[in-house]
Amino acid sequence: MTTRELDLDKLFAARLQAARARPYLATALFALHTVESRRVPTMAVDRHWRCYVSPGFVDRTPVEELAGVWVHEVSHLLRDHHGRSDRVARERGLTGPGERLRMNIAADCEINDDVFGDGLVKPEGVVDPAFLRLPEGQLMEDYLRQFQLGPLTQELAWLDCGSGADGLEREWELGPDGAHGLSEQERDAVRFRVAQGIKGRPGSAPEGWRRWAEEAFHPPQPWRELLGAAVRSAASAPGAGEDYSYGRPSRRSAGVPGTVLPSLRRRPPRVSVIIDTSGSVSDAELGSALLEVAAISRAVGGRRDLVTVVSCDAAANVAHPLCRAEGISLVGGGGTDLRTGFGTALRRRPGPDVIVVLTDGQTPWPSSRPPCRTVVGLFSRHHSGTTWIEDDPDYVPAAPPDWARVVEIG
Repeated sequence: MTTRELDLDKLFAARLQAARARPYLATALFALHTVESRRVPTMAVDRHWRCYVSPGFVDRTPVEELAGVWVHEVSHLLRDHHGRSDRVARERGLTGPGERLRMNIAADCEINDDVFGDGLVKPEGVVDPAFLRLPEGQLMEDYLRQFQLGPLTQELAWLDCGSGADGLEREWELGPDGAHGLSEQERDAVRFRVAQGIKGRPGSAPEGWRRWAEEAFHPPQPWRELLGAAVRSAASAPGAGEDYSYGRPSRRSAGVPGTVLPSLRRRPPRVSVIIDTSGSVSDAELGSALLEVAAISRAVGGRRDLVTVVSCDAAANVAHPLCRAEGISLVGGGGTDLRTGFGTALRRRPGPDVIVVLTDGQTPWPSSRPPCRTVVGLFSRHHSGTTWIEDDPDYVPAAPPDWARVVEIG
C-alpha cells in the first residue's frame, strides 16, 4: 500500500470557495498555515493558527463540504474558543478529556447553527444544536450547561477540532515554539480585520457574527472586579472613614501645654447602596443587585452593620441596615428619580462615606456633588427599539455625572 499524499490543490480550492462564500472571513482563512497530519480524524486547529489536515479526509470529502469545514475551523479561532474553554474549566472546575470533549461539542453548536447555506454545503452528521435537541443562537458556555455526555453524544468520541476548539494541547500539535504559528499581536490583527469587514457590510453576515464583531470592537469588561475595585478605592480614599477622636490624644498635644488635641482616627467606612427598583429594571437585574450588595459588604471588610440599602423608584423607601442580602425588601416598579434615593441616604445619621448606586441610568441625577464619594453600577442598555422608552418615546437618559465613578454591569 502507498501512503496517500495530501491533495493541496483540492484543499486550497475549497479554501478559495469558502472565502468567496464568506468574504468577511477571507483574512482569517488565508492566515491559517496548513500542516499535514495523519493523527487527526478530519481537520483541526491549534491556538497558534495552524490547521492540521488529514489526507484521507480531504481525499474522500467533496470540495463543497471542505469549504464549510474551513469556515468551521477558523471560526473556533476567531471566537476564542480555546481561551473561553480554559476560563470555563477554571471557573467550573471541569477537568479531564471528557469535559474537553463536551467543550468541543458546545463550541461546534455555537458555530454550526449559522455556518452552512449560501454557498456552503452542510455535511452529514454535523454537530449542531438540533442534533442535541437544543435551541439555536446560544453561546458555547450556554450549551455547555444544557447537556452531558450520553446516548446522544456516544458517537462523537472521534470529534477532535484541536486545542483551538477546547484549549487542551495535543501531542500531535507543534506547540508554541513550532514553526509558522502566529504571534498574539498577529492573531489580534486578524480578528480586527475580520471584525472590520463584518461591521463594514453587516447585512451579509449572520447575527452570531455581527454580535461577535461588536464585541471585538468593544470587548466585555470584567465588571464584577471593576465594581469591587471601585468600591474599595472609594472606601479607602483619604477622608473616607476618617474622624477626630479624643480616645487617643494627638501627639501634637505636647506642643500645646494644658490642651488635649484629638487625633485623626480611621474607622471602617459606612456605605449606602441605592438600588433602582423602577419598572425599567428587570427581576434578573434586581437579583444581580442583591448579589452585588453582598459583594460590597465583603469589599469593605465584611461589616454588614456599616452597609445600608435604599430601594428607590420615583420615591425612596426606608434605608435598611444589611443583615442578609436575600432578606432585603425591594419595593418599587414605577418611574425613576434617584435624587430621592440620594436624599434619603444622605439624611441618615451618621452619614455614608460612600454611596453605591445600582441602576439602568434612566433617571435624573442630583445637580450638585454629594459630600461623599459615589460609585455607579450601570445596568447595560442599548439605545434601540423600545429599550429607552418610559413616558416619552424620544427620551434618552442623561449620562451619570462626572463626579461619579461608573462601572457598566454586563
